[in-house]
Amino acid sequence: MILNETYALSNGVKIPEMGAGVWMIDNETVVQVVKDALDSGYRHIDTAAAYLNEEGVGRAIRESDVDRDDVFVTTKLEGGIKNYDEAVKAIDESLKRLEMDYVDLMLIHSPQPWENFRDENNHYFEGNLEAWRALEEAYEAGKLRAIGVSNFEQKDLENLINHGKIKPMVNQILTHITNVPTDVIDYSHSQDIVVEAYSPIAHGAILDHPTVKDIAKKYDASPAQLSIRYVLQLGTVALPKSTNKNHIKDNTAVDFTISDEDMKALNDLPLIETYGEDEDMPVFSSQYKNK
Repeated sequence: MILNETYALSNGVKIPEMGAGVWMIDNETVVQVVKDALDSGYRHIDTAAAYLNEEGVGRAIRESDVDRDDVFVTTKLEGGIKNYDEAVKAIDESLKRLEMDYVDLMLIHSPQPWENFRDENNHYFEGNLEAWRALEEAYEAGKLRAIGVSNFEQKDLENLINHGKIKPMVNQILTHITNVPTDVIDYSHSQDIVVEAYSPIAHGAILDHPTVKDIAKKYDASPAQLSIRYVLQLGTVALPKSTNKNHIKDNTAVDFTISDEDMKALNDLPLIETYGEDEDMPVFSSQYKNK
């Protein structure tokens, strides 16, 4: 079963191949969502300071029947924090909100502040090194079991690899059918950096795609299940998000293999035309700028 599968990070820490995303689920609602995920067998929960629900995630884990040490918890340093002192403070604030002594993985959420996301004229190299130094020190102090980044492109990764003390262990990036940043994935893997795919269902925008629906039928799977299986076969960690208990469980039924022929057909699909209401978010709107 996929929920029992893990990758080994470069420091030996095991990360489950599938986790439950809780992007922008409000602090009260997220408590039941996380409980439902844990009840369904998930042992990997992905949150962030920017999601404003760390308190709810921590509460759900404390109130569940699952031991804290059996849950891999990820949170993220807000993308706008690009100096050492603010990063140190933010790390401790996340731990306080979660009410945890340690977090399994903490990421720098973005190489640029969100208002400047994908600004090719400013990669904030110095600011990211300052934030990274704070993560390195928290890692060495045992507050974080692993450290990494999110939305980092190759130049951003090279900055930390070449000038930091500890190489990033994870790079979490937008990856789904019709949007596969192959160059970043390949470079990350070449550096022994585990890649996580967030929004593997493109926030629902992929579910009515006719080709996706047709291929899913061949495997007696839903478009969501096919989409999750797809990113898993790319060698990435899948982080689907749902607030529906049935969907949370159904998303784990991905123990089938997409054929090479069907993977190629999915790889060849053009970028979806819209993300609906989510296309105003920087990580989604940037996809159109880069077309």
